[in-house]
Amino acid sequence: MNDGEDLRKFADPKTGRIRSHNYNGKYAFREGITWSAISSADFSVRYVPTGYKFDTKGPMGFTNSTNETLGTLAFLNSSVTSHLIKMLAPTLDFKIGHVLNLPFIPELNEQVAPLAQKAIHLSAEDWSNYEASWDFKINPYIAQTYNKEVKGKTLSAIHCITTQIQDSATEKLKQIEETINAKFISAFMLEGIDPAVSLEKVSLNGNPAYRYSGKSKLDIYSKRTSDSTSELVSFALGCMMGRYSLDREGLVYAHSGNQGFKELVAEGAYKTFPADDDGIIPMAAEEWLFQDDATSRFRDFVKTVWGEEHLQENLDFVAESLYLDAIKPKKNERTMDTIRRYFSSQFYKDHLKTYKKRPIYWLFSSGKEKAFECLVYLHRYNESTLARMRTEYVTPLMGRMESQYSVLEESRANASGAEQRRIDKELKSIEKKQSELRAFDEELKHLAEMKISIDLDDGVKVNYGKFGNLLADVKAIHGKKPEAIK
Repeated sequence: MNDGEDLRKFADPKTGRIRSHNYNGKYAFREGITWSAISSADFSVRYVPTGYKFDTKGPMGFTNSTNETLGTLAFLNSSVTSHLIKMLAPTLDFKIGHVLNLPFIPELNEQVAPLAQKAIHLSAEDWSNYEASWDFKINPYIAQTYNKEVKGKTLSAIHCITTQIQDSATEKLKQIEETINAKFISAFMLEGIDPAVSLEKVSLNGNPAYRYSGKSKLDIYSKRTSDSTSELVSFALGCMMGRYSLDREGLVYAHSGNQGFKELVAEGAYKTFPADDDGIIPMAAEEWLFQDDATSRFRDFVKTVWGEEHLQENLDFVAESLYLDAIKPKKNERTMDTIRRYFSSQFYKDHLKTYKKRPIYWLFSSGKEKAFECLVYLHRYNESTLARMRTEYVTPLMGRMESQYSVLEESRANASGAEQRRIDKELKSIEKKQSELRAFDEELKHLAEMKISIDLDDGVKVNYGKFGNLLADVKAIHGKKPEAIK
């Protein structure tokens, strides 16, 4: 308030000295350029739009105009700067003094600023294709599917179109960087420097040579296809949760305590593909456990987006893509079982990587046997979520397990020796799961009665530790082992 008046007047009660100083107050939140002060990689500079602050780990530079900023950005990312700064900072500790000592030709601003602007646009557009971006709007596969100019509507065709677009963007940025290099090389008369930029240095996430640098061509193809499919699965899960929607671009719901969600539903925000009623999605390892688990909902999602005609073909593409890197192939496994196995065993690991151990979907798990697991959307969690999880999912699951156990026992009576051994194995597995589920239900009941609330302002790390043993990966996220809730 009042331009940080309280902070600027925050004084030590004994000495009267101001405790808080912002020595660069007039530069805070200004447009500029920034770089990593210490880096083992090549010196590189990034554009910073208005609205951000900085410190010594990521120093910033400022000019008198946007044109000058863009021109300076182009120069500092050029091969000429790369050549010169190695003489000034041989230890890869890039101090402000090193940057200020670099020569510069202001007259080149007019020539290179438009090129730098195009490079920024390409980079921003590329990064916006990923969920971690603040400007994320829609998954690229979905965007191309809804593009009226696109004729191939199978996932395989969409994948090819998307990769072609990414490759084209990579080539455009490569050409821009090489043009900038050539201009500065000529101006500084350093013809011995090569203006060419290797594909691995074109820093777009959509450029597999950069994203998977050091891998073979076969590995790059596999990882690119598998990661793109995993990202589609993540977007689909976001649509199930109501975070995203096929009817609106960008972040649709990210409030607190499920407040305002019903109003969004009433407005038709999820008309094409309905979001889940409670933000609780079961992650069942077996088909008979739940009819509306993540796998079943994903099938519905693919059908909604790409239609019934090529449904099996599209699901096969998803399974085959996941096989390439996300999960290991399993002989004679059905397509839906592969997708189910991905949700059950790998999805959350990928989610933690994407959100750097600060997940927005929380994995509630009964334990090692995975008798019951579900994802809960952080922003839709409220004081009644645990009670609903118990009454709508855990309690019915106990009944289903009991019924399945009885069916297997009856089948065993008329089974052959080999079949009996298989059934015995299944019965033993169910017994372990029943035991685990009873313990989970007991703790779930206890915490549900406590009506635990969370404060989003406290962050994921703090809130994730409030649920005892109910959540998976507590130590990795919260920082401590789960404590028993009394």
